[in-house]
Amino acid sequence: MNRWLVHKEVPSPNWNERKLPVSMVVLHYTGMQTGAEALERMCDPAAEVSAHYMIDEDGTVTRLVPEDKRAWHAGRSYWRGETDINSASVGIELVNPGHEWGYRPFPDAQMEALVPLLADIVKRHNVPRANVVGHSDIAPARKTDPGELFDWDMLARLRLALPNPKLKMRLLFDNEGAFFLALERFGYDISDRAAAIRAFERRWRPHRITGEIDGQLGALLFELLLERDLGHAR
Repeated sequence: MNRWLVHKEVPSPNWNERKLPVSMVVLHYTGMQTGAEALERMCDPAAEVSAHYMIDEDGTVTRLVPEDKRAWHAGRSYWRGETDINSASVGIELVNPGHEWGYRPFPDAQMEALVPLLADIVKRHNVPRANVVGHSDIAPARKTDPGELFDWDMLARLRLALPNPKLKMRLLFDNEGAFFLALERFGYDISDRAAAIRAFERRWRPHRITGEIDGQLGALLFELLLERDLGHAR
């Protein structure tokens, strides 16, 4: 870790030992009214929650848990067959009040601090772009963060996340079951089907979240799987 990327150290007691090497990065919003409130909670042993890093809206990066330790940020979650996401990931919390307290766009200073931190983590751990995910991707029935206002396109342009595929046509799968099998194959937990659709939309069609399958979603999913099968999704 390049020390210049971290501005503050505020050790959290909420961690244990990893059981897996790092293969993912999970992005969150704090979902609390202030960054100070979020930091206090992540350092409270009774809360049993933490992250490796928190980035404030002014771009201040705080490290709470060393990357070689297992921070408690993901909760019950799933991605591409893995259920111990805390062991397999680095968690980054972005200060934002979230949908409950007045969800708003992520400031430029915050995103500009995220980019070099994320780039450093991805490079050191050889994390594929497909495994840079939001909390809602890995826990669709429980979480909505970082939400539809997060600038995934910016990260994609910098090759830090998968880009939104270019659609050639609308596509309806033969039946709903086929769509959900494809969604699961891409990585999502489909046990709550409507929640899985909304999580997919938040990531890949943030301007329109319906929780219902349509031809545009089918085409998006088809292109994402095609890119993956062609080996272009790293």
